[in-house]
Amino acid sequence: MKKLYSVMLVGLLSCSQIVEETGPALIDSTSVIVLGTVQDGGSPHIGCKKNCCVDLFDNPDARRKVVSLGLVDYEEQKTFLIEASPDLPEQMKILNKSFDFQHSEEPNGIFITHAHIGHYTGLMYLGRESLGGKNVPVHVMPTMKNFLEKNGPWDQLVSLGNIDLKELQNDTRVSISKNLSIQPILVPHRDEYSETVGFKIFGPTKTILFIPDIDKWNKWRRSIVEEVANVDIAFLDATFYDAQEINNRDISEIPHPFVIETMNLFDSLPVKERQKIHFIHLNHTNPLLNRGSESYKTAVSKGYNVAEFKKTIEL
Repeated sequence: MKKLYSVMLVGLLSCSQIVEETGPALIDSTSVIVLGTVQDGGSPHIGCKKNCCVDLFDNPDARRKVVSLGLVDYEEQKTFLIEASPDLPEQMKILNKSFDFQHSEEPNGIFITHAHIGHYTGLMYLGRESLGGKNVPVHVMPTMKNFLEKNGPWDQLVSLGNIDLKELQNDTRVSISKNLSIQPILVPHRDEYSETVGFKIFGPTKTILFIPDIDKWNKWRRSIVEEVANVDIAFLDATFYDAQEINNRDISEIPHPFVIETMNLFDSLPVKERQKIHFIHLNHTNPLLNRGSESYKTAVSKGYNVAEFKKTIEL
């Protein structure tokens, strides 16, 4: 593959900053590109007065994008987005600059996990106030489909033909190109407006598991250890590193598996299993956002990865 990477080095980092590979990656095969790694509220986070945000309000970090993946089938010259985040305009542009074939600004499809703000509200940019999309395929689960059809302003996207809703079914694999297929998997989460799914993404040689949001692994009817064993890469919910991070919030209102809990499940397994895991969907307070933190060093020393903005993986 043709890849051009440049590493940006910075000085002392606050808890909200991270050094990432930020150079362009010219994709010439079926690949996934990481378009966002942070939690729904972004970084800096609204109302945050902590050290992890104060500098970023004055000096924004362009690498700070809300969680999203891009998919490219180079052979068929098709592109797809996983999630429609509030950073959708920039993420679409980054995706379209990652290959050298001609393609419309609109992706060939968007897949959405659930109805929380970081995962679907980017659809607003497809409306007539913005892009004026033309029947962009948006793949969603049944309750999510009903939510978008019955509630404004999303129903206007449907009525004006900006988006074309495609209904997914749990555990049913959908072929989206010659080299790519996707399977939704229901996970337990705060389902106020829709069900929540993760996705299995199947490429020619690799399979990716993407679960950016789940309440707790032990609430799932599946074993996350077994699920990771059956894939090549796993992007897993790492919203909070531990309970100390959110000692000012009621965790029952925002349940997620702590990073330390996930590592406890995998620490006894061979390093090749731990290396599959890429922690993603990081809250602005998460110390994994700082490569100089002890938490980051601990996770990496054990073989785990922290998802990197613009990281490209051949499928």
